Parts: sequence; C-alpha cells; structure tokens
Amino acid sequence: MANKLELTWYGKDEPILVEPRLLIENAALSNTAADPDTENMLIHGDNLLALKALESKYAGQVKCIYIDPPYNTGSAFEHYDDNLEHSQWLQLIRPRLEILWRLLSEEGSIWISIDDDEGHYLKVLCDEIFGRQNFVTTVVWQKRTSPDNRLRLGGAHDFILVYTKEYGYHQRFNQLAFSKERSNDYKNPDSDPRGPWASVDLTGQSGHATENQFYTITTPSGKQYTPPDGRCWAIAEETFLSLVADNRIWFGKNGSNRPRQKRFLSEMGGMNSWSWWTNQEVGHNQEAKKENNTLFTAALAFDTPKPERLIERIIHIATNPGDLVLDSFLGSGTTAAVAHKMGRRYIGIEMGSHAYTHCKVRLDKVIAGEDPGGITKSAKWEKGGGYRFYELAPTLINEDAFGEAVINPDYDADMLAAGVALHEGFTYHPDGKLFWKQSSGSEKSYLFVTTRHLNSDYLDSIQSTMEEDEYLTIACCSYDKGLDRVYDHITVKKIPQMLLERCEFGKTDYNLNIVHPPVYEDEEEYDAE
Repeated sequence: MANKLELTWYGKDEPILVEPRLLIENAALSNTAADPDTENMLIHGDNLLALKALESKYAGQVKCIYIDPPYNTGSAFEHYDDNLEHSQWLQLIRPRLEILWRLLSEEGSIWISIDDDEGHYLKVLCDEIFGRQNFVTTVVWQKRTSPDNRLRLGGAHDFILVYTKEYGYHQRFNQLAFSKERSNDYKNPDSDPRGPWASVDLTGQSGHATENQFYTITTPSGKQYTPPDGRCWAIAEETFLSLVADNRIWFGKNGSNRPRQKRFLSEMGGMNSWSWWTNQEVGHNQEAKKENNTLFTAALAFDTPKPERLIERIIHIATNPGDLVLDSFLGSGTTAAVAHKMGRRYIGIEMGSHAYTHCKVRLDKVIAGEDPGGITKSAKWEKGGGYRFYELAPTLINEDAFGEAVINPDYDADMLAAGVALHEGFTYHPDGKLFWKQSSGSEKSYLFVTTRHLNSDYLDSIQSTMEEDEYLTIACCSYDKGLDRVYDHITVKKIPQMLLERCEFGKTDYNLNIVHPPVYEDEEEYDAE
C-alpha cells in the first residue's frame, strides 16, 4: 500500500476529546414572533463545543457549509486573535473540519475562505480529511478594487477552497443566471424565430474521435471544409445534417464561413460558474465594510466582513430554497443574513460577544425589514421569518473540593437525562406512559437516567414492564452490588464514572488548544557576530 500523503506538525497526534454539550435555548433572545416553528439557529459559544453539540442530531444533514476562519495573518483583529504560530493554527482548525465533514450531507459541499498565509497548508489538510478526490476547485475572489499602496507587490485576492461530500456532485451545482453582459453576446442576425443565439466551435480534439467524425462539409455557397490538423468535427455527419435541417448551423452571412453551431439563449438554463470571481460580480472588502457600517455604529464596526453578494453566489450554487446552511465562524452574521433572505434554513455559530452585538442585531433587522442593503433588493426580501438563540450548557461533570468527579449541580433531572443521552448516542424524548423510556436509541433500545439509588425492587419493577425484545441501559448514581448482572437485557452503569473517559470535561475554550513547540536539549546556541 502506498504511503498516505498528509500534513504533519508538532502536536497533531494529541487527542482532543470534546465534550458533547447540550444546547439551551435562550427564549428571551430568540426571535420567533413571525415564525414560531422556525428551525434557524444562532448559537453563542466556542465553535468546537457547539459543533460537537450539533453532531448527533445534524450529522449528514447540512447541504452547504461556509466558513471564514481566522487567516493567521500575523495581525491582531479586534474580534479575533489572528496571530497564531502555523502549527497552532493547524491544531485549531483540524478538529473543526473533521466534525464539519461529518455534518455535511451526501449532496453537500464545504466552502472555506482563506488567504496565502495558510491556504496551501489548508489545502493539504483538507485533502487528508475530505479526500483529495472530493476537491472541486479553488475559487479566486478579487477582494480589492485597487493595489495596496503600502506594498510593492500586494495581494488582491482571497481563496475559497471547495469540496463536495460525494465525488463529482459539483456537476449538479446550480448554474448562475445570465448576466446582462453575457446576454448581450447573444444576437439574432438571421432573424431566427427562436430568438437570440451565440455560435460555438464545431470541432474537437481528434485523439479519441471515431471514423464518422471525419468528413467534408460543403457550405451553402459551395465552399468545402475539413477539420483542421489534429482535430475532428465534434459531431457525426448524420447529426450535423440534422442540425443543418433545423437551422442550427451558422455558415456566416454570406454562407461560406467555417460552420459553427447555434446555441439559443432561450434554451440555456443558465451559465456555468468558473473559479475567477471579480469584485464587480460578487463585491469587495469596501462593499462589505459599507454594508456593516450601515447596520452598526462605528464603535461596532467589524474588521473582516464578507460582502453579501459573495455569500449569495456560494449559497445559490450549492443549495436550493429550504436547504440547510451552516457557518461556524459567523463573525458579523453575513452568512445567516444572506441565507435568511434567500429562504434557506441556517445554523450560525459565533464565540465572541458579537453573537449578541452583531449577529443577533443583524438578523433582527433582516426579520423586521430594516436591512435595506446587501442583497435585499436583488433577493426581493421584505421581512419575516425567525431564529432561535442558543447557548451552550455548562460542563456535565465538575470536580469537588477533594478532586473527585461529581455531577454539575446546575443540571436538573431533565438536563442530566438529556446530557447523558447525548453522550451515549440516544435521543432524549421521554415517553408519556413509561417513565424509564426517557431516551431511545436503535429500535427497542432505551436509556433511563436517575439520581436515586437503584435497588433490586426498583429494578424488578422496571423489568416487569418491559417487553422481551426491549433493551434498556440504566445510568444511576449508585446501585446495590450485583444489580448490573441480574438481567441480560438491562445494563446498569454508574454516573459520573461511566462518562469520565469519554471526553474532556470542564473545558470551555478550544480556541487556543495548542501544544507548545518542542525545545531540543541538544540544540546548539551561537552568539551573534
């Protein structure tokens, strides 16, 4: 077996066991008046913890993921510490990419904004996680409108790496609407009743051509053409003659030009996108800052927003109305705002205080119809919709004064049951009839969580209400000796001990979850001359 090509850095193999936290809705911050059934989510909290919280429910459900992570440029932004050593940055981004990939649906795609500082390292890392065969392209976005006068050779672009979950799915991406400039390329010099058309070359490379792709074409004027050296006709002679009969071959106004095939504008579903996106098409940095300044005061200006037109194009290409969009580096809320205006469902995660000061404020304005900028006019957005605001639950397990693991006292009975279910891979939805059917797993598999002591009478009473093909796991704080071996179809576990090796409890910030660079004892030191 060939060696796997992968990126290596110090600390890469250090395990990161993230605690799956509950997501607690803050009803006071949710905006559901116009849409009580909304599934849109705005989450405040460390995005690695938040992604882990989403994983069990949303794995394989997200159609489009867009992220704009810190670029590691060496400069410090107001809202992000973007000055990380390279290996630290890779350690930061890798576990997030792994969960994002699991969240992506089979028909989904992930789009990652990055620049030259880490772009090429990120490409190799994404190849390793997503599979090199699933790489689609690197979009080059022209983010500036003029050269940077501070630099003799300055950057004018950012990259957007694009991967699909299913190999080749990009061939099913949505096309773009014809631009006015592109539509102007279609003319109707012969007054064809089918409307404007453009002509395309009728030849192709001859490497894999068949015999019936080599023939002589005689024009209406009598002039004859054969394919140029190294090329063939793109279609067989029989097909060519049928196109001539249907007036789909153009020989020029005088009927003597080399033949070209007519493509009618009315028959074109749209135009394919390519990897060069100009600032005229999708906006630029100044446009993005102007959009932000319109929504927020100067004191709340955001350093690195993306223009709404850029996000609109990504969402248009990758999704359809009703599809789920996720951004785990939400920033000022652009992705959520654009998805909302375009009729997509969305999940946005932001770790900083600007989840409250920017993201919530922006979405509230979109819902109220008080955001006139961005794509509002082109999307024909007026107002409406809603979202639910979530915060991460505290850690499930704390240490007491003696260093012993104990259940967090902030957890009530329902939270504890839901939290343990999340760890065990069950879905929490208590049965209205049988109290022990708190959470369900696979068919006929259940989980019951209780803080009371489990004795034989209590266990027997539960067992007596079970059907023969049902399986139950009981998580309790204590139980009589030997009860874990009484029934083959009942497993008894003790909390919190059953969870201690599952993950890292008590950690709230994974943004700098970094291993310090190594120091080699045999490293020689040299005095400067």
